[in-house]
Amino acid sequence: MAGVLHFMLLFSLHCGSVTSAKPADDTTTVRSTVDAAFLTTESHFPAGKTNDTEVPSTGFTSSYSKSTAKPLKSTKSTKDVTEAAERPASRKDTKEEEEEEGPLELECPPLGLESLKVRDTQLRASSYKRRGLGAHRGRLNIQSGIEDGDIYDGGWCAQHRDKTQWLEVDARRLTRFTGVILQGRSSIWSWNVVHSYKVQFSNDSLLWKPCLNGSEEAVFEGNQDLDTPVLALFNTSTVARYIRINPQTWYENGTQGDVCLRAEVLGCTLPDPNNIYAWQTEPTESTDKLDFRHHNYKEMRKLMKSVNEACPDITRIYSIGKSHSGLKLYVMEISDNPGKHELGEPEFRYVAGMHGNEVLGREILLNLMQYMCQEYKRGDQRIVHLVKETRIHLLPSMNPDGYEMAFKKGSELAGWAWGRYSYEGIDMNHNFADLNSEMWNAIELETDKSKLINHYFPIPEMYTSEQAFVASETRAVINWMQNIPFVLSANLHGGELVVTYPYDMTRDWAPREHTPTADESFFRWLATVYASTNQVMSNPDRRPCHNKDFRRYNNIINGADWHTVPGSMNDFSYLHTNCFAVTVELSCDKFPHVSELPMEWQNNRESLLVFMEQVHRGLKGVVRDKDTAAGIPDAVIKVDDIDHHIRSVSDGDYWRLLNPGEYRVTASAEGYFPSSRTCQVMYDHFPTICDFRLTKMPQQRLKDILAKGGKLPKDLQLRLRQLRLRKLRVTTKAINQRRAAAAAKRAKRM
Repeated sequence: MAGVLHFMLLFSLHCGSVTSAKPADDTTTVRSTVDAAFLTTESHFPAGKTNDTEVPSTGFTSSYSKSTAKPLKSTKSTKDVTEAAERPASRKDTKEEEEEEGPLELECPPLGLESLKVRDTQLRASSYKRRGLGAHRGRLNIQSGIEDGDIYDGGWCAQHRDKTQWLEVDARRLTRFTGVILQGRSSIWSWNVVHSYKVQFSNDSLLWKPCLNGSEEAVFEGNQDLDTPVLALFNTSTVARYIRINPQTWYENGTQGDVCLRAEVLGCTLPDPNNIYAWQTEPTESTDKLDFRHHNYKEMRKLMKSVNEACPDITRIYSIGKSHSGLKLYVMEISDNPGKHELGEPEFRYVAGMHGNEVLGREILLNLMQYMCQEYKRGDQRIVHLVKETRIHLLPSMNPDGYEMAFKKGSELAGWAWGRYSYEGIDMNHNFADLNSEMWNAIELETDKSKLINHYFPIPEMYTSEQAFVASETRAVINWMQNIPFVLSANLHGGELVVTYPYDMTRDWAPREHTPTADESFFRWLATVYASTNQVMSNPDRRPCHNKDFRRYNNIINGADWHTVPGSMNDFSYLHTNCFAVTVELSCDKFPHVSELPMEWQNNRESLLVFMEQVHRGLKGVVRDKDTAAGIPDAVIKVDDIDHHIRSVSDGDYWRLLNPGEYRVTASAEGYFPSSRTCQVMYDHFPTICDFRLTKMPQQRLKDILAKGGKLPKDLQLRLRQLRLRKLRVTTKAINQRRAAAAAKRAKRM
């Protein structure tokens, strides 16, 4: 009976539209309806033309709500935003930006075409050109393969080019539809966009009701480029189960212009009276009491401060530098002794927001710091152990400038690349020093392989100059890496579901090629630890995000085998510091809607914790002076059969990440005799202690004593006398042999 009532309600409702996501400047009024109360604003647009058919465009009403109760301000044009992004931010600009309102807050969330919550079976189309351009590919921000005609293409394309083509979405239950977001086809070979379209609704997929603008069928403005999402909000929401997008005009390009699009649908799911069992409803909430929302710079700073105030004994906030526009790069430290490196305690880091529009990493790190504070206070032994045995550093936003740009657009309207780059247009994922080429060039040129170094590669001088095209954020992170002896790290990205490990760059600059490090087996372990405990990655029935099915690789892949990335953070960490680093692609959707954040936290919570615990796998120890017991910094730790060394830090302590097994380990330092021992790494969740005590060479002891102005001890005097006598005997013997040989030659001549 309820279904019949809703079906009758469907045909009693009509809808209007707007053709832009930007609110108009007219005065807002509040309207109450049976379904909901929401703000409305009239907006008038001039008639426009496409390249094939004229479509009348009339004035209609938009439906939206703002995140604050402040009066609406005039909306800046795209040109204004671009010009503002190109000029440096003054203090006045920064203050005004803090007072600006947030992005457009949608009345209903997206159904989930982009996030894959809507399954392939819920999408149908009137026709499609080929499997790779089927209805299942008509998802907002989906990315195509490199080759034209790939089975993973960049949108839905109809087989026929006429006005009867449609893309249909089955919400599977009665839904109050409030809007549509449209995008062109993702392709580097083709240009396909829909300029205008209509919308219809149905309750049975047989009888369809058009969306009306007054007494006429509404026509919505579509796209003028391939990537910019265009939002149309309905004046009056419509209750139905099915919705169709019906293109009317498109870029024709003679006979080559296909009807192609990517889309998202906005709608609030209505309660289903037939769904009487709670287990039939998919969970959408987390049981953890955390602040699940998108935080701009100001809100992020407030949240971090609140965590610090709640747990002052185990947290510390510090800045590693500033972005180009002057926003500080804040880090949250979590440790039982904040602000100090403790002997034998490894340093761990998570970095998020390198690409400003890949925002999920930012939010789950903010969730993580809240969660660890709460659980530590509650006495959760797992968290207590992590805090006491590890010094954890969380950098939630490496690119705050880019994030602010994406945040102002909003989760559905930021597109695939808006806010990705730094303020100066730099992709920070390619901005670290290319030490891979330095290493491979040295290998090719050096004939004596024993002289090759395999760790702590110096940064090229040209990279360190002020004229080098290096982002201020990248310089800050490099300085951070050099000051803190990190052991393990993960760089959180978005837009895929996979964990990648070094090397990220191919040796011969090929587009993709498996390029392993000397620690390939352990990097595979690290990647597997995160991927296998992530609830979405580990789901064998999940759908590929875009154009590569990573399930075939168990959701891990060598970075260079996916696509080559010169100057990556991971490769730089491995070659310039002791730190092992991987990249985690957290979700198909770079900028998930706020309603999806609780489940995204649930998907990643265990992965975040278990990955941090891997910093305690392998060997650890202290390299000391045998005589003074003082720690020896910069001692080289070599593991036989693994051509990558690490070094001890200032107190002489070191950490060598290794898989279980037996290893022959050698510690050496300048002025000391090297020392070797066999160390066994077990399967336990704590490292094997492998300490070293090195004996100084006599020459080094002599230098140290003389430098201090002291007298030589008797044992050293005796040792030096013995060395002199030995040298004298060897020298005398050599002289006598030469004399004897010369005498023999003279005798022979005579």
